[in-house]
Amino acid sequence: MSTAGRVPDDLLVAVRDQLARGGAELSPERVARALREDGRPVGDATVLAVHDALRREVHGAGPLEPYLTLPGVTDVLVNGAGQVWVDRGDGLELAPLTFADDEAVRRLAQRLAASGGRRLDDAAPYLDLRLPDGTRFHAVLAPIARPGTLLSLRVPRRRVFDLGDLQAAGALSAEGARLVVRIVDRRLAFLVSGGTGSGKTTLLNALLTLCDPGERLVIVEDSSELRPDHPHVVALEARPPNIEGSGEVTVRTLVRQALRMRPDRLVVGEVRGAEVVDLLAAMNTGHEGGCGTLHANSAVDVPNRVASLAMAAGLPREAALSQLASAVDLVLHLDRPRGGARRVREVGVLQGHGPDVSVVPAVTFDPDLEALPGPGFDRLEELLGR
Repeated sequence: MSTAGRVPDDLLVAVRDQLARGGAELSPERVARALREDGRPVGDATVLAVHDALRREVHGAGPLEPYLTLPGVTDVLVNGAGQVWVDRGDGLELAPLTFADDEAVRRLAQRLAASGGRRLDDAAPYLDLRLPDGTRFHAVLAPIARPGTLLSLRVPRRRVFDLGDLQAAGALSAEGARLVVRIVDRRLAFLVSGGTGSGKTTLLNALLTLCDPGERLVIVEDSSELRPDHPHVVALEARPPNIEGSGEVTVRTLVRQALRMRPDRLVVGEVRGAEVVDLLAAMNTGHEGGCGTLHANSAVDVPNRVASLAMAAGLPREAALSQLASAVDLVLHLDRPRGGARRVREVGVLQGHGPDVSVVPAVTFDPDLEALPGPGFDRLEELLGR
């Protein structure tokens, strides 16, 4: 691996090979000996630089570690050996880091997979897992992926954003903040929709932090990301099958378990599959204030998105939409304009029954975050006043 001004790749390869042949543990003394045996110049600065570079290969995320700890970083993406991209909240920027070759990227991916107890090789060339530090890690090996092995690391927030932080970041206005406070206080059931990286989890974290301290929040997630600042939170996390293909625990199973745990609010961190059936059923059994996040292009698209997930799980479209209309009051939709900050774009209300259910805009926020009433505004006020 190399970056501008760092240790040359051929030097790292030579020392790594020397250490591997000798079965030696990594230390500055071993590095100095390996350099001498390879006929390389040995100086304190060179020894320490090589030692630090090799240590990064075997600890944490290796050469990516400095980028994962940058203030405000949300994502680190590796596109083969030649490109590393970093998102610090203002869009992707190319980092001054490259790997020696795709084999170096593959080694890092396999080591990170092993740290999570997972297998990553030609027989199982992709995976998604949460690393011990909470980072969400996804990898696809070459040649399935191009231009080489692809790594995606989603960095957890070091702290939970509150509404003040979201206002300061331009995600919502003071008027928008007052509106979402009323939604939480009234225990309305809602879904937070948006595209990847639009800030759904960040907003939901902030909203759950507003819940009454006397409420018990039971959170179910595929990969643990929600960390609301609330005194009574319990969480369940799904588990993939092990190397032998057994031991899987699905989100759908955990939703069923959560219903037996006396939740005041049932939260599904991300609805992406068959669990939507159990979530809708749960929210139709008197569990007020339930919520979750959902990938969708707009608030209007949410019914179709829910119906498609439910139909894949065997629930007919009409039944899924009927349950949706009964279970969910509102949709909060976020977007991320090109080159702009994540923001709450719209609050929509559900209207209609059965196959005719739809999301109607109640409040739309313009680029300056000014609230513009929509055709569903009266219904929103009715829900907030009940």
